[in-house]
Amino acid sequence: MTFEWEGVMPAVTTKFTAQDTLDMPMFEKNIAAQIEAGVSGIVLGGSLGEASTLSREEKKILIKETLSIADNNVPVIMTIAEQSTKEAIEVAAEAEKTGANGLMVLPPMRYKSTDLETVTYFKDIAKSTDLPIMIYNNPVDYKIEVTVDMFEELMQMDNVGAVKESTRDIINIGRLRNRFGNSLKILTGVDPLALESLLIGADGWVAGLVCAFPAETVAIYKLAKAGFAKEATEIYRWFLPLLELDISPQLVQNIKLAEVATGLGTEFVRKPRLPLQGAERERVINVIQESLKSRPELPDYKNLTPVSGEISA
Repeated sequence: MTFEWEGVMPAVTTKFTAQDTLDMPMFEKNIAAQIEAGVSGIVLGGSLGEASTLSREEKKILIKETLSIADNNVPVIMTIAEQSTKEAIEVAAEAEKTGANGLMVLPPMRYKSTDLETVTYFKDIAKSTDLPIMIYNNPVDYKIEVTVDMFEELMQMDNVGAVKESTRDIINIGRLRNRFGNSLKILTGVDPLALESLLIGADGWVAGLVCAFPAETVAIYKLAKAGFAKEATEIYRWFLPLLELDISPQLVQNIKLAEVATGLGTEFVRKPRLPLQGAERERVINVIQESLKSRPELPDYKNLTPVSGEISA
């Protein structure tokens, strides 16, 4: 499948049962809701997908099921977040063999690699696969930054074509665009900075709260890209307290609670994670419930006439 790195691409949660097995009926319900809302791709096995707790066999199951639901309408992207280059190459090969359409690749886990080590790691993975690659740049959580100069080297690889930009330094979008033009696709990866990022030129949004609110997320993207900044901002302001649940060490638990509230998921997480407890649980539930009380009516965002130019996705 040929596709563009643009639009809303949910970093979906992995659904579990009370017995700690994959909850495929609920997973399928959520993926179907994402596609119905108009997302441009599905990202599996990221941090939000509890990748570190999934077996390789479970990852294959998720890829196969998502491919079946997507039915070639949107690309299925598998995340590579491994401890060693050898493991990363093996997981990438398994994803490609299973049918994944692309990869989102994180820097080496558990080891703060040097710039040279980081670039070499990404290049070695890129050389090993024909799949298109999006680099995940998140120095806040993973302590490794992929700088603009490092991207200069990575862009020598034909299949490295996008970045999930999660530095939380919104100026970095401008730096990347100035250096690479449109040859590097930029997808914002920080929910509470998403609209700002889209309005200054980001091509897409790898989103988190979309797991519970797919239509609202896609509506913001479509409105922003069609030139309806005011209308996008109105939805975004309503959404902001929810979006801030994404920038927390407990983002998985937070978003799964939101999925429960909208009927698109369950709360079960895989240990060592535990469901939220006490005052923090009450706070998050209150944010969700208060937001649902004023959930906005959305415009017909799938059939917009752009204010000027064309919608980019």
